[in-house]
Amino acid sequence: MANLLLEIFSEEIPARMQLKAGEDLKTLFSEKLKAQGLRYSSIETFVGPRRLGAHIEGLDEKTEAVSESRRGPKIGAPEPAINGFLKSVGLTLDQCTQENGYWVAELKQESRQTAGIIPDIINQILAQFSWPKSMRWHGSSQTWVRPIRSLICIFGGKTLVNAVPSLGLITGNKSRGHRFLSSGEITVSDFDDYKTKLGDASVILNHHVRQSVIQAQLNVLAKEKGLTVVSDLALLEEVSGLVEYPMAMLGKIDQEFMGIPAEVLSTSMRVHQRYFTLHDSKGNMAPYFGVIANMKPTPEMLKGYERVLRARLSDAKFFFEQDLKIPLQDLLPKLNEIVFQAQLGTLAQKVDRLQNVMKTQEGKRAARLCKADLLTQMVGEFPELQGVMGKIYALKQNEGADVALAMHEHYQPLGPNDSCPTNQLSVELGLADKMDTLVGFLGNGMEPTGSKDPFALRRAALGVIRLIIENNLKNYNLSENIQKSIESYKKQRILLSNPNALETVIDFIITRLTVYLKGQGIEHDCVQAVLMDTDDIWSLSQRGKAIAGFLKTSDGIALKSAFRRAHGIVKKSEKNKLYLRGEFLLEPAEIKLHDALNTVAQTYDTYLRKDDYVGLMGQLATLRQPVDNFFDTVTVNCDDEKIRNNRLALLQLMLDKIQAIGDFTKLEG
Repeated sequence: MANLLLEIFSEEIPARMQLKAGEDLKTLFSEKLKAQGLRYSSIETFVGPRRLGAHIEGLDEKTEAVSESRRGPKIGAPEPAINGFLKSVGLTLDQCTQENGYWVAELKQESRQTAGIIPDIINQILAQFSWPKSMRWHGSSQTWVRPIRSLICIFGGKTLVNAVPSLGLITGNKSRGHRFLSSGEITVSDFDDYKTKLGDASVILNHHVRQSVIQAQLNVLAKEKGLTVVSDLALLEEVSGLVEYPMAMLGKIDQEFMGIPAEVLSTSMRVHQRYFTLHDSKGNMAPYFGVIANMKPTPEMLKGYERVLRARLSDAKFFFEQDLKIPLQDLLPKLNEIVFQAQLGTLAQKVDRLQNVMKTQEGKRAARLCKADLLTQMVGEFPELQGVMGKIYALKQNEGADVALAMHEHYQPLGPNDSCPTNQLSVELGLADKMDTLVGFLGNGMEPTGSKDPFALRRAALGVIRLIIENNLKNYNLSENIQKSIESYKKQRILLSNPNALETVIDFIITRLTVYLKGQGIEHDCVQAVLMDTDDIWSLSQRGKAIAGFLKTSDGIALKSAFRRAHGIVKKSEKNKLYLRGEFLLEPAEIKLHDALNTVAQTYDTYLRKDDYVGLMGQLATLRQPVDNFFDTVTVNCDDEKIRNNRLALLQLMLDKIQAIGDFTKLEG
């Protein structure tokens, strides 16, 4: 066993691409090594502004010799079949043998030294590696995210010298440290030596360690002033990809800018400057910012950071003041000039459709104004603030608090980790907006394909699901609301090319529901069991949770087994109709099962009306013992036809009760 070190040293890699690149490198290495039959203990990848690499421990020093007999077509088979077989094994016919009327190829692969295989693997990885954007540079015939300057390849403590003609480079054992805090090349012998010497050259190799260092430094500086750093994992991740040796500083925000809304200040600092926001002890925005440098900070550097921020915030202050001079209402005519989508009309038409489906005057007002802030200078500069600025401007223009909040929250949730609105008006407008989008695009055949979803329709469907489930909208009629949206398009004479738009949108949302429920830890078979003939999103989710929870209990496991047994017996019955008659109940066990089913029936409908599926499963759990006793002591398929059919009817009654909550035939195991 030996260890392998690979470093690809390049110009600065965009921070947003780094972590994905590390994952991709790990995947590619794993695939290539397994394809060669090489085993290893672990693969660790590392990535930073100027380097991407891997450290593989416990790698086989050679492959095992392999022998395999592969049977081909019959002797005398058509020539194309034989030729195809010979091509697949790389042999000629006279190199094959005959066994039991078939051609057989004896394949042998000699053991190979890993050191001779690794160069080919590295060349393949370099050629196949995929970046969101790549470039070509002088001296290279292949692309990479940024020009590659050197390659390290060390296996078992020895440098593997390998020419990479496509890059005009030769692998070696030399790298470089921090661009500004070190000088000259460093020569390394293995990963431990590499990591130590990079540390001495002011490079923290591990991305997550850099994150921890940044967070710790900021926390210390903030605490000295009685402040706290606002958590921003996305910004922390990005900044960690911009520096190799992070050094934190706190800068000051001029007081003249503190009158700008905190959301604007924070966004301006975050988007343009990668600065961190700080709060005071009351949770208000503090007149300070956190900044991370890639070298030892100096007072002059900090002044430069403050000067650049001052210019940015001056622009933001100007945009804010100018926007306040124009009422949102006066911006609405310009929505006619913005195309929502070529086949679906303008944003003004979308707003009209939203107004059409809102029930109250307050809702119609929120719908009318919800897209107005897209025309403000602030949102033009910071698209991230759409909705946020709508709320701020609406409140300053004396719109109702619920209307303003709905203007902000109707975009949410923006993803699986985003918060879900709870305000009634926000929820209603959010559902209307997302439904309008789904109906328009799906109604015109613009469904997502594969991983591509340019109109974020999956996100919209997930938003609909979360708004319904997390707000316990038990009475939300999915079909009715989709139809309302379809009618709104028709009123505007916007043609939906899909005549089955209603069914298409329902199917799309239900498909996303299955993904959502699996993400909630509900097993695949439980999800399939509850996808009954209904589009009641809330009910389906509650049924799925109840069944999944029930099947984790001994009662649930036993009842599932009993259901499968009963279903198999009834399914084989030749009778189309089974009628249960009390006078034909003879055995004590079947009488007790009948009594237990009657007891369950007395409260069954009440639980269903209340949507109390957990309570319903508790009722079904009481059937466990009577069902077990029935199967232990009663012969269903007895000779007497009347008794047999009556017992089948009793089992059918049990199946019907269980099936009311979900299709237990879909459950596995």
